[in-house]
Amino acid sequence: MVQSFSQKDKRTHYCGTLTAANIGERVAVTGWCQKQRDLGSLIFIDLRDRTGIVQLAFDENTDKAIFDEAFSVRAEFVLAAQGVVRSRGEGAVNKNIPTGEIEIAVDGFKILSVAQTPPFAIVEDSDVKSELRLFHRYLDLRRPDMQRNIMARAQITQIARNYFADCGFIDIETPILVKPTPEGARDYLVPSRVHPGKFYALPQSPQLYKQLLMYSGFDRYIQIARCFRDEDLRADRQPEFTQIDEEISFADENDIIAINEGFLKTVFEKFFGKDLPTPFPRMTWKEAMERYGSDKPDTRFGMELCDLSDLVKDCGFAVFSGAVADGGSVRAINVEGGAKLSRKEIDSLTEFVKSYGAKGVAWYKNAADAVSSSFAKFLTEDEMKAILDRVGNKTGDLLLVIAGKNTMVFDALGALRCEMARRMDMIDKSKFNFLWVVEFPLLEYSEEDGRFYAKHHPFTMPMEEDLQYLDSDPARVRARAYDIVLNGTELGGGSIRIHTTEMQNRMFKALGIPEDEAQEKFGFLLEAFKYGVPPHGGLAFGLDRVVALLLGLEDIREVIAFPKMQNASEIMSACPAKTDEKALNELSIKVTAEEDEA
Repeated sequence: MVQSFSQKDKRTHYCGTLTAANIGERVAVTGWCQKQRDLGSLIFIDLRDRTGIVQLAFDENTDKAIFDEAFSVRAEFVLAAQGVVRSRGEGAVNKNIPTGEIEIAVDGFKILSVAQTPPFAIVEDSDVKSELRLFHRYLDLRRPDMQRNIMARAQITQIARNYFADCGFIDIETPILVKPTPEGARDYLVPSRVHPGKFYALPQSPQLYKQLLMYSGFDRYIQIARCFRDEDLRADRQPEFTQIDEEISFADENDIIAINEGFLKTVFEKFFGKDLPTPFPRMTWKEAMERYGSDKPDTRFGMELCDLSDLVKDCGFAVFSGAVADGGSVRAINVEGGAKLSRKEIDSLTEFVKSYGAKGVAWYKNAADAVSSSFAKFLTEDEMKAILDRVGNKTGDLLLVIAGKNTMVFDALGALRCEMARRMDMIDKSKFNFLWVVEFPLLEYSEEDGRFYAKHHPFTMPMEEDLQYLDSDPARVRARAYDIVLNGTELGGGSIRIHTTEMQNRMFKALGIPEDEAQEKFGFLLEAFKYGVPPHGGLAFGLDRVVALLLGLEDIREVIAFPKMQNASEIMSACPAKTDEKALNELSIKVTAEEDEA
């Protein structure tokens, strides 16, 4: 029978905090029934809250009305119980839970809410399909591992707030409704009722506002900032996400890097109780691409890329020689022990690299019993020997080669390197390999659009020694930008910002943004340049990624309370949803296309 909650039912202890030290104490606990076990003259209920489980005991000494109430309890009923903590006795100790030495002899008990049988068990490491978990997210969040994830996120967020406050940062909120400035990802647009036909955007980041705060003299800014990007999703991307967003005046790259290494060191100390050695290694973008084929390299294993272009530029294999002649390259990885892969497994690698633009993978399998290859017959004995010597190929190894345009080769071979490390179990998952990648290109050229785009954003300062090339050879210019990488994932990035009108106008010119367009999009920023702007720079961590990686999780949805699905919808609340004609009319909006719901 459901009863009301009263003052005497208020808990004195969380379930998971009780220990043998509480034996003899009278306590009150509340929570959900994890399991009820009826043994006839004995009933046990495992009561669960966010701290853990404690056993409630009902026996011959229990009031009959209370015993009968306990008999009716089922999984996920919400309960309040009072009683005296007692020892379970040696033979009944449960060593699998922290409260396993004790139980509560119940003498006060209420059912506060009943529950239907849930669609899945509220247990650790559920293998339930993600759609069902997200549809019943409030149930999914009851699971102990999910509760630990969310509480870990809260702890890391609090560590960030405390650390940056101790470093003199001021926590300042920036607007959520901002001016659309389409650079980078697609904006989420919000129609204005008061200004018909005009739109706000949801911020992709607080970039311009945090720079303006530097212009305002606040010196050091921090915000746990909500950001929004209308882009295709993946395991580490959501349409709405959270940044630990920072900006500092009168600082250079070394200052910003040192502060953020200190933050990560503090997280490890307070969260894991471990020391994190600093400073972290640094690597230029160019070196990262050439060695690992990625600007966020996973350095927990070797298998680095090897350039074979000079060895094969004149060979008889047109795939190789043609790639070099066309301005591209031929690069390889040597997979130690890879010769044990079957021909079918090797052929599957072609399908893998196709998604990165490669037409296929050339291979050389150096097995103990026989050597086989897809390309060796086209090369001379000396050419093959030179290749094998350069990559260090030995008996038992597998050589994988990709040829073509450099961008494609790096993308495909870099991804293949990581895929082979996973397949060959080469990754030490206990390692936390932090790395700064620096000296990114300032601009990247789009063949499709025939123009340059900012690699980071259009407010990034070029390296001073490269300014001479900004007008004549933009692709050669490096940025004063830096990314922090952990185990092959970008945790965050930032740059030193442009702080003069002259430099900002040169940047807009390099990006092909006309003066009138620059004024329309960024006029308020350019106006602020007239009144004294300090040198400044910043960095933003993806909080969701930081928490997920520190917990060893691959999907950031596991650390977000109410995430979106792959199609950017939330199935629990059926969001996004249609709205009525009245609301659309008030916003001066007419819907011309509707989603196919078939």
